[in-house]
Amino acid sequence: MAFTLFRGIQTRPLLPYSSAFTARKHVIFCSMQSTQTETSMKTKQQAPSNFTETARAKAVEKVLKDYEAIIGIETHVQLSTTTKAFCSCAYNYGSQPNSCVCPVCMGLPGALPVLNSKVIEYAVMLGLALNCKLSLSSKFDRKQYFYPDLPKGYQISQFDIPIASNGFIDVDLPLEFGGGHRRFGITRVHMEEDAGKLLHTGSGSFSQVDLNRAGVPLLEIVSEPDMRTGIEAAEYAAELQRVVRYLGVSNGNMQEGSLRCDVNVSIRPIGQLEFGTKVEIKNLNSFSAMSRAIDFEIARQAELYNQGQADEVVQETRLWEEGAQKTVTMRKKEGLADYRYFPEPDLPEVVLTEEYVNGIRESLPELPEMKRRRYEEMGLTMQDVLFLANDVNVAEFFDATIAKVADIKLAANWIMGDIAAYMKNEKLSINEIKLSPQELSELIASIKSGTISGKIGKEILLELMAKGGTVKGLIEEKDLVQIVDPVEIEKIVDKVIANNPKQLEQYRGGKTKLQGFFAGQVMKESKGKANPGLVNKILIEKLNAKS
Repeated sequence: MAFTLFRGIQTRPLLPYSSAFTARKHVIFCSMQSTQTETSMKTKQQAPSNFTETARAKAVEKVLKDYEAIIGIETHVQLSTTTKAFCSCAYNYGSQPNSCVCPVCMGLPGALPVLNSKVIEYAVMLGLALNCKLSLSSKFDRKQYFYPDLPKGYQISQFDIPIASNGFIDVDLPLEFGGGHRRFGITRVHMEEDAGKLLHTGSGSFSQVDLNRAGVPLLEIVSEPDMRTGIEAAEYAAELQRVVRYLGVSNGNMQEGSLRCDVNVSIRPIGQLEFGTKVEIKNLNSFSAMSRAIDFEIARQAELYNQGQADEVVQETRLWEEGAQKTVTMRKKEGLADYRYFPEPDLPEVVLTEEYVNGIRESLPELPEMKRRRYEEMGLTMQDVLFLANDVNVAEFFDATIAKVADIKLAANWIMGDIAAYMKNEKLSINEIKLSPQELSELIASIKSGTISGKIGKEILLELMAKGGTVKGLIEEKDLVQIVDPVEIEKIVDKVIANNPKQLEQYRGGKTKLQGFFAGQVMKESKGKANPGLVNKILIEKLNAKS
């Protein structure tokens, strides 16, 4: 029996089995001028003027006194492989339409798929990161459905034997939403290929098909229906984004379609065990939109229940209209039977060796949850922890900084304060600023040792972020060493007091707040180099001295 070996991945032909084949059903084909085109045009509408975040929050809070929301999410992660899943075509976001295609991804007759082994590696990495049980033997299946951007008429996916299943992910909720830890179950992780993309015209009279994305490798992550609020769902999705970025398997950019979430929402009366009818929501382009769409759908379904029209909640796919801030019907939801799954005959079974899996397990980086717990043990607040661990690049910068300096809290404060503000204003990532972790460590050490003042430190920091250089070099070049000699500071204080007799008289007359004025003048005279502690001590002695 022929087989192929990819660094521990063994593939072998599948044995056919009759139970996987199901009878074909009658299918109605719709024109491309569809509901999807019409609803996409409606997104330009403006939100109702009486709609506010507070009003929605209050409406949902009222609903959840009588009903419980049940929320599950299907997340598609586009993998950052060099080539597509089953052919040698490269995929680059933003390329000219239909410029990254070949006979395989175009679904031309006689073209056969060849598995990209990197897809398997990334699938195993994500499965392990999500605490899943891996299937050492899995297979590919054909998911049949007709759509203009699916040229083969089927999608290569996985059905009954996904590569990973029965996992979980731990999430820390933001403090502004009550904080706390949540654990959400992962039903499965499976591999599949992406479809192309339809480009709808403004008039809706026709649509164009771009097949660049066809065949791009995806991992679909299906959650358990464990979420109960829009915030929990949004934080779950945000944590998945962090995980794939930490692993390096995807850039996770929602605006590029690298991470796409379809949310299933249903409600049930408090105390009822049976789930209600679930509705799928698509077109969610941000975590904020996800939270708002779920809140709207919960309120919509509850209103139907309250009006005695629970049967009007039907299993369907709805689109989120950002402009109108509401969900609208897209299409009735297909069932499993409609997809007519059967084993993919052109691809062999995938068999993983224990040695291969263990090798990947040992190579996994520190993941967001592990990093947050480590930061907590350092004594950082949860606010600090959530900020620093949110972005893998920020976390790496912080870790590199504290490897050289002992004051962990001070390092966190600099990154979360001045550095974060600079990045926001300049629209830069932490990898794009000129400051290195080593120089931030040196800057903090220089302030703590008294070599420079905190004020001078902020000035040096700005120059390092904008132009680069070294802390020692800038201190020497600009003569920024802090003045710590009491005699020298006393001379400056005497000069300032002598130059401001009117303010001195007012101070000694009871206006003691003028001490701040004198301190400012001393710092100005010393060009910010005088040690603030010594300045205040000497200044108080001089101001309160008997004339």
